Amino acid sequence: MNIPPKLQMLLCLGLVAFCVSQMWPQPTLRTAPGVLAAGEPVQRLLPPRSLGEVRGFSLTALAEYAVQARVLHTKRYWDGSAKLVPYDVALGWGPMSDQAVLDGLEIDQGHRFFFYQWQQAPPIPEKDIAGHAANNHLIAANDAVAKTIRQLRSGQVVHLRGYLVQATKPDGFSWMTSLSRTDTGAGACELFYVETAQLADGV
Repeated sequence: MNIPPKLQMLLCLGLVAFCVSQMWPQPTLRTAPGVLAAGEPVQRLLPPRSLGEVRGFSLTALAEYAVQARVLHTKRYWDGSAKLVPYDVALGWGPMSDQAVLDGLEIDQGHRFFFYQWQQAPPIPEKDIAGHAANNHLIAANDAVAKTIRQLRSGQVVHLRGYLVQATKPDGFSWMTSLSRTDTGAGACELFYVETAQLADGV
């Protein structure tokens, strides 16, 4: 099929605009000081249960999981795992949902990790930072969840519910979730199959 040159140009411009919109960081939503998400994530361990195949990966549920937390940062990936997990979302609850605390931190993501640093002294003890924030590899269970994840911006409060999972492929590849909120480093991220995603009212 021959596409007219003008239409080709419009399609190319549209593709460029889409790519820029995916890579350009959204402005952070600032709030008044105070804890926005006070509760702890809720986890209930399960006997391993198959969730079937999702985009070429076999998923096994290891725990039911629900969290209401503030979005600290989001990162779109294009690596080999992006077919299953296009977005990582760093979430904070308790003191890590407080604007006064977050103003004392620089937060970023890269290489499937979540990073934070401070200039002189941490605004709260480092163990409280690590124990109230986590990097989440989010697997959308449906199109509505995928749309919500795609539109998340730093500063919003979101409620997510689903399962912590292990993802495997026939070639032997295995991706395991963390089952702890206090671990750090490699293996400390949640691999989260999200069945429902809802923004908190007014935030």
